[in-house]
Amino acid sequence: MEQQRFTFSKNERLCSRTTIQELFTKGQSFVKYPFRVSYIPIESGDDVPIQLLISVSKKRFKRANKRNRVKRLVREAYRLNKLDAYSQLKDVNVHLAVAFVYLPSELLDFASVQKGVKKALKKLTDEVRKNEEKE
Repeated sequence: MEQQRFTFSKNERLCSRTTIQELFTKGQSFVKYPFRVSYIPIESGDDVPIQLLISVSKKRFKRANKRNRVKRLVREAYRLNKLDAYSQLKDVNVHLAVAFVYLPSELLDFASVQKGVKKALKKLTDEVRKNEEKE
């Protein structure tokens, strides 16, 4: 039995400028507080079903250390809760580019961020499954 690893490696991060541009122009989105989640199906050579981008507004958090703190919290919550979403997306053989945009203008605690990430991942997998059933 293979042990699941809770990692967040380089190939799981969304870095491609063209994919990011396409994600925000043509992608679908929904809001699950405290995030706006945008996603688009992609052709991926990697074995990871989700490539993630985390965005925190400079307008809401002027200081870089606060923006970095929020991104660190979101990354950690995603790292711990991604495996369920991975297994569901591998079942339907879909690769996604996903952006989590942090909405509140105050810093939330880790429990709230983790709860939000869980809800957002659940809704994301439900929407993808619903779209796959239509096709």
